[in-house]
Amino acid sequence: MTPTKTLRVAILDLNNGVQNEGMRCIRKIVNDFAEREAIQLSCQEFDVRQRNEVPDLSFDIYISSGGPGSPKPEGLPWERKFFNFLDKIYKYNRSHHNRVKKHLFLICHSFQLACVHWEIGFVGNRRSNSFGTFPIHQTRFAENEPFFEGLDDPFWAVDSRDFQVIQPNQNVLEQMGAKIMCLEKNRPHIALERAIMAIRFSREIFGTQFHPEADAEGMLRYFLREDKKQAIIKNHGEQKYFDMIAHLNDPEKIMLTEQTILPTFLKEAYKKLAPLQPA
Repeated sequence: MTPTKTLRVAILDLNNGVQNEGMRCIRKIVNDFAEREAIQLSCQEFDVRQRNEVPDLSFDIYISSGGPGSPKPEGLPWERKFFNFLDKIYKYNRSHHNRVKKHLFLICHSFQLACVHWEIGFVGNRRSNSFGTFPIHQTRFAENEPFFEGLDDPFWAVDSRDFQVIQPNQNVLEQMGAKIMCLEKNRPHIALERAIMAIRFSREIFGTQFHPEADAEGMLRYFLREDKKQAIIKNHGEQKYFDMIAHLNDPEKIMLTEQTILPTFLKEAYKKLAPLQPA
């Protein structure tokens, strides 16, 4: 049956005009979901960093992208608008107990910014760039998390970042009711704290420091380009390049993550949007 109103989705673009695959992947997941579920969809994009654009609260679902650069605030106008947007979503959901809530998914740069703003933990530079495909380990809080249902522990995801969230602030986590869902790979031989890779900030707000939107097929096509291949080999080594290509080709790794996390977020959010359901 056709829903009684259009599902309104806002995509926040934090890429600052830098060409990337992330936005294409997000668009594809949203459009595929709407087509698969036979949902009437209205999707609008907001250029947060270049045009100081943020959505209002008239949308049902929000997805905020990754992006380049440091997540450490510089007092720029777009930062203030983005942080205000985060607070509006969070406060709306807490104050409208009997109303349909607003669902938000934060990816990589957006996730880091949220952790800075809400003082979830320390956000600082990594000792070296994390780039490629990596195992993501679930914590005990993820046991009943529907977004990870069907994924192995660890599961595989695309990671690309120079920064990390560590040293979680337990007082803030408890006050928000937030739970750390995932950590980066365990490296016993390296005396460094494992970065936080996913947090359920609230029932309606979820974020990952990795890229769950990564489209294995599209990324494979992108990284098979000779210029990209040579750049990766130069910066990260030949073994890293061929490992990444193998993981992108494996249906049980990146493909499965892409088909699971964001599509399930959309499905779970849509189920909770009671006014959209058929009469």
